[in-house]
Amino acid sequence: MASTAGWVRRQLPGIVALVALAVAYVIVKLPTPSPAERADIASTYAFQPMNIAMPSGFKQQTIRRVNKDYKHIDAWISSVGSGIAMNDLDGDGLANDLCVTDPRIDQVVVTPTPGLKSDRYAPFALVPAGLPMNDVMAPMGCVPADLNEDGRMDLLVYLWGRTPIIYLAKADAKGLSAGAYQAIEAVPPRSSTPGYTGPQWNTNAVVVDDFDGDGHDDVYVGNYFPHGPVLDDRLSGGVVMNASMSRGLNGGEDYFLRWTASGPDSVTFQQIDNGLPRTVSAGWVLAAGATDVDGDMLPEMYLGHDFGPDRMLHNASTPGRIRFTVAEGTRTPLIPKSKVVGRDSFKGMGVDFGDLNGDGLYDMFVSNITTSFGIEESNFAFMSTAKDKSQMRADLTSGHAPWEDLSAPLGLAWSGWGWDLKIADFDNSGQPAIAQTTGFVKGEVNRWPLLQELATANDGVLEFPMWWPNVTAGDDVAGGQTFAFYAKGKDGYWSNVAGELGLAIPVPTRGVATGDADGDGRLDMALARQWDEPVFYQNTSPAKGGFLGLRLTHEQDGDIKPGSPVVGAQVTVTMPGGGKQVSRVDGGSGHSGKRSSEVHFGLGDNVTGPLQVNLCWRDRTGQIHEQNLQLTPGWHNIQLGAQATER
Repeated sequence: MASTAGWVRRQLPGIVALVALAVAYVIVKLPTPSPAERADIASTYAFQPMNIAMPSGFKQQTIRRVNKDYKHIDAWISSVGSGIAMNDLDGDGLANDLCVTDPRIDQVVVTPTPGLKSDRYAPFALVPAGLPMNDVMAPMGCVPADLNEDGRMDLLVYLWGRTPIIYLAKADAKGLSAGAYQAIEAVPPRSSTPGYTGPQWNTNAVVVDDFDGDGHDDVYVGNYFPHGPVLDDRLSGGVVMNASMSRGLNGGEDYFLRWTASGPDSVTFQQIDNGLPRTVSAGWVLAAGATDVDGDMLPEMYLGHDFGPDRMLHNASTPGRIRFTVAEGTRTPLIPKSKVVGRDSFKGMGVDFGDLNGDGLYDMFVSNITTSFGIEESNFAFMSTAKDKSQMRADLTSGHAPWEDLSAPLGLAWSGWGWDLKIADFDNSGQPAIAQTTGFVKGEVNRWPLLQELATANDGVLEFPMWWPNVTAGDDVAGGQTFAFYAKGKDGYWSNVAGELGLAIPVPTRGVATGDADGDGRLDMALARQWDEPVFYQNTSPAKGGFLGLRLTHEQDGDIKPGSPVVGAQVTVTMPGGGKQVSRVDGGSGHSGKRSSEVHFGLGDNVTGPLQVNLCWRDRTGQIHEQNLQLTPGWHNIQLGAQATER
């Protein structure tokens, strides 16, 4: 007995430490919903997977040809390029057209959403007729927008290996086809020499918005690699990798294309090289989001930078002059640096704005790499801490970004190798959900250990591709990860219920697009998969909540459909109980997925009467207008000029 007591006495410090650890674990352990709770959360959502029609006859590939310096990491270089956008391209009043960027064929395809009215036209690839192209260029994404302001939706395609291409919708086109679009340069050539002589931009993020407040839509172009021959397999050299895993500031420069003029078959932009500080412009951009967060009708921006830090940008532009300043969060002793806005070292793969906590101010959700036993960063759920838009404006003007990351306590921190995402109300409950793509390179040979070793390497060797470990055909890094679908429980904790909804397919996904394809008030979604076929998910939610849908277009002569979306228009809906919901006409926020131009609100149950809807917008002269309307649930077409008029 004495020996036992002596042993216990000798081991007492260790026993106390173990008990303390166990108690601390119980105290700080995040709640884990039971299977029954998860099933209950998922019960108001339902999606039916449907095939997306694609054209045939194109040469297929499973990996890209790349610069010789990148040959041993060609699967890494080939990990992006799948994109998808939903919108109304043919003017039938529904967001039932898709613009799909498919790296398997290196084509940008326009195709109808499956289901209702899917026989309107045959799927086709866009043809850049008359423009210089070559086999070291590849499309990365597609943004629908009315760039020449004629009321018809055009398509802006961004690429690796060249500047973007604009496909203007022709006025005399009879239905959608390759011949219904005229291809023009977004950046006019500076030389008459035959062939492509422009800069080799390598673009991975584009957002359309009125950045300078002159009433016309501009374009932000976010480049990833430094300008150079990334996809030219005949060359060795002229390319680099990131100079750091946490302070990579040697990426491709970013630009704004400021609208200057347009006509029936033309649009002209001025290339702005200095709209961003140099330390911002040199990031490795994978995602960009834009919306007015402080009430001055100038859109702020959040840039997702691979290899950190991301950037929150306050808009200080005036008509004719685009200018942004950097705003950063405040670090305290209890907050890690990488959880502070603008000071992180995470990987910035996707971003969207939305009101996650119902306080009437925009929050931000940001995708990062969050893989256990891989690279375990966290997503960001940056929740606004400002009391109102006035305080938000004052904080941003002073350089302070008033958001705090609550991803861990909310259950939103860890999902995998995250990419694009959309915040949207998929069950019309009045509460948003978060749809997030994940996964990297799918194969058979696990390369996580080598990637972990790379992540701890000296920054001095990272920019040289020769030091990178092999990631090529057959290798796997997070290739079996699945799409994430976060919904909020009654306790305020968010759960990933993708498995319960049949959405957890082990295929790397990239872009996610949302829109109401059949006009039933339920948001559908479409996913772009990397090196796999895209998929459409028809929303079949059994929930009976009401909705309010707004198609907000600029005042125009005639009745051209679908009309020119008032990108950046802000909408606030006051609910019967006094709560408010906010949203906007989005111009392409995210990675490679683009939501439709409509504004959608879920209203929950038993909302049947008119609601107060506050609209704020700029007309074509740049003048700001604000108007309150009483609108009943359902879809509304509203034209915005000097005043708002339902049509």
